[in-house]
Amino acid sequence: MTFSIVARSADGLLHGVAVASKFLAAGAIVPAAEAEVGALASQAHANLAYRSQGLALLRTGVPAADVVAGLIAADPGRDDRQLGVVGAHGDGATWTGPRCHPWAGGRSGDGWAAQGNILAGPEVVDALRDAWLGGADLPFPQRLLAALAAGDRAGGDRRGRQSAALFVVQRHGGYAGTGDELVDLRVDDHRDPVGELGRLLDIHTLLFGKPDPATLLDLTGPVADEVAALLAAAGHPVGAAGLEEALDAWAGVENLEERIVPGRIDPVVLDHLRRTTAAVAGG
Repeated sequence: MTFSIVARSADGLLHGVAVASKFLAAGAIVPAAEAEVGALASQAHANLAYRSQGLALLRTGVPAADVVAGLIAADPGRDDRQLGVVGAHGDGATWTGPRCHPWAGGRSGDGWAAQGNILAGPEVVDALRDAWLGGADLPFPQRLLAALAAGDRAGGDRRGRQSAALFVVQRHGGYAGTGDELVDLRVDDHRDPVGELGRLLDIHTLLFGKPDPATLLDLTGPVADEVAALLAAAGHPVGAAGLEEALDAWAGVENLEERIVPGRIDPVVLDHLRRTTAAVAGG
């Protein structure tokens, strides 16, 4: 009922899962991941215990193939299960029970595993694999999403579309560095869940992406003048406290506080300020 990819970044610092299904809220059931430990997808007749048990094994350094072997050996329902695992090092591993509804199967390699059941055909998993291997130039979350989108275009779940999810972990990669959940996005019920997941990831990247130090602009001269004028037009005029406080106040309303850098401005923030002001002016 599902197709997914579990993967690790080339530097081993990120792990994640991307999944889509003709099933309500697959993201609530399939993915699990722990920063610098590994990632896991449990699907078909999913065994939710695989998630915590699998991560516990990965935490002790058990290779992905042995994690899969251990989980299914202890599970009398393994013939109806599907599982993908990747650890902190080495190849990923995948299992497809013989009673999973066709087409069902998986592929795996260094740092990744792709699998699916009730699919249009093996071309779905092949598309996941090929897009993952060909996407090394993309940021890790976008690479996972690109693989999922390729599987969707190849036919995906042969029953149709309903839900999709993207879960990526990185040590201290979560909001304000207070957690490890770098990306945790779900589309629970939608006609085009993978497309909608892409839209959400774009918003997530805008709001929570880290500023590129090489592109930051000093808040001085013409840049400061423009920012002050835009803030005033957006309803946040510069007061006695100064330009930076007005910018901070506006950014807090827009949920862009993660992109604020003292004394400078991220071009992404400036572009959003320009668009926001233009929208207000346009009514």
